[in-house]
Amino acid sequence: MKEEINLDFDRDKRIGQPEIIYGESKSVEQLLEIALQLSEAGRNGLYTRVSEEKAAVVCNQFSDIEYNSVAKCLSQKSAPPFGERGEIALVCGGTSDIPILREAECTADFLGFDTKVYADVGVAGLDRLLKCLPDIRKAKVVIVFAGFEGALASVLAGQISVPIIGVPTSVGYGVAAGGMAALNAMLTSCSNGLLVTNIDNGCGAVMAAARICPLMTK
Repeated sequence: MKEEINLDFDRDKRIGQPEIIYGESKSVEQLLEIALQLSEAGRNGLYTRVSEEKAAVVCNQFSDIEYNSVAKCLSQKSAPPFGERGEIALVCGGTSDIPILREAECTADFLGFDTKVYADVGVAGLDRLLKCLPDIRKAKVVIVFAGFEGALASVLAGQISVPIIGVPTSVGYGVAAGGMAALNAMLTSCSNGLLVTNIDNGCGAVMAAARICPLMTK
């Protein structure tokens, strides 16, 4: 099993952020070996898309690993956390988007960002979003999670000056097509400067934010 694992311990030196473990397709044995290697190296770890069944086995073996069942993330804390890196606003259209938002929240915490969550402020009731705008504008980067037609990302991109990343979610009926409608809507947004990740990629959105933030003076 050990020969199957080749962790990239130098990644944080190269690109300013450590390797994150994609857990969905990994076996329990592989996850345990990764956790052991991180522990022996005195490194923190984040594992995304981990099922409750796999997480239970890993947490039983390692006391420094915690599981977020909504985000489906394991967080391993074998070393001091990263230093403060600023605030990211996480904004979602509806409560169905929360699991992807929580994945992003776990990622942001792992990388040393503060987060503020603005949930259930979708375009069906824009007054809810407008009330939050003054606070959202204070963030270094804003990440928006939306399914159905994905309009929230375009609306918010037209109201703020900080970098904004749209995450289409696989939420919605019929032709929403598992997030494809939201993805296409965000990609064709008329709000210039909106960046877009793959469907349900909350982790990737925060990783992109982590690259953007060091370039900002705010």
